[in-house]
Amino acid sequence: MLVGNRQVAEEGGSTSGGVVRVPADVAPYIDHTLLKPEATREQINRLCDEAVKYNLYSVCVNSSWVSICARKLQGTEVKVCSVVGFPLGAMQSRSKGLEARCAIEDGAQEIDMVINVGFLKSGDLEKVEEDIRAVKRACRSTTTLKVIIETGLLTDDEKVMACQIAKKVGADFVKTCTGLAKGRAKARDIALMKRIVGPKMGVKASGGIRSFEDARLMIGIRRDPYWRECQCGNCNG
Repeated sequence: MLVGNRQVAEEGGSTSGGVVRVPADVAPYIDHTLLKPEATREQINRLCDEAVKYNLYSVCVNSSWVSICARKLQGTEVKVCSVVGFPLGAMQSRSKGLEARCAIEDGAQEIDMVINVGFLKSGDLEKVEEDIRAVKRACRSTTTLKVIIETGLLTDDEKVMACQIAKKVGADFVKTCTGLAKGRAKARDIALMKRIVGPKMGVKASGGIRSFEDARLMIGIRRDPYWRECQCGNCNG
């Protein structure tokens, strides 16, 4: 889940003396994320400190900050995740591969790449596959590769095709959104994506998750192999 820690108090976390308390069942799913272009070294260091303090899963940063995060988090259980081709996904595939390779060399354990949505919507499925494969080739056997398909821009058929291609290439996860394009993570999309990729591949929700209740719903769908569609009554379209 992409949930910034500064938002946690507004999203259902309790506070005591100004200290945010993240529910223990949700914390291991949170990527503490800072992808703003104006992010400073001080903010990146604080991001890492907060991730350790609250037992969050990872920090997610732009690739230029990976080496700093890796040094800062050495010896902790917090992972370092780098975005690749973020946020548009429209760069050359070989450039994505190079960015991923450099980020991994700098200490990234996870890569969140953005697919080329234009290729997908044009029906150029071989190009979509090669785009993902270029990043997959850059990954090590220990690297977790997540493929952001930008669900808010896709039809259901396109979501299915994107998930099928990511699975074919050997990605570890498919992921809903960058959080910057149209749309947000929806329960029905998580259910659809999970149905397509099956139990051995992960699905990650990101974008527009505004409460711990929302987060728990997404986690529950991801874990439940029998989910077929959203049953919460609040997710239309």
